[in-house]
Amino acid sequence: MKTFLLPYPYKFAGIILAASGIIMAILYLWFDFRFSLPVFAILSWFLEMRWFVILKTNFSDELIMLSLLSGFFLIAFSKEKFERKQWMVLRYKALFKALAVNSFFLFLSVIFIFGTAFIFILVVNLISIFIFYLIFFYSLKRKALRIH
Repeated sequence: MKTFLLPYPYKFAGIILAASGIIMAILYLWFDFRFSLPVFAILSWFLEMRWFVILKTNFSDELIMLSLLSGFFLIAFSKEKFERKQWMVLRYKALFKALAVNSFFLFLSVIFIFGTAFIFILVVNLISIFIFYLIFFYSLKRKALRIH
């Protein structure tokens, strides 16, 4: 079976990116880590709607999300050091469970969470699918290794 997983060394790059994203998120939330940078925006909609502009904005939250998304992506979709064929089935099961759990939490959030808190939930939802996938995959993998 042909797999489309990244080579194993990409997992280390993912760990470094995810760890730096977590550290920056802690600095952002508890120590007010921010820096401004001119960026090109296709759409900017703060007080007025502007298209195709260069503006100076706080770029730390974008950097945090890019680090977390790319890091968790690389971790989730890189091969294991000793990849086995039967682990693809575990990956499919883990992905299905992660999608189901993530959708359930998002469904509950739509019903019970409102305002700015819901925007926060949507941001967390961007990376929670990867976190659920990794939890389910490694728990299924550990269970499969224990049986053999």
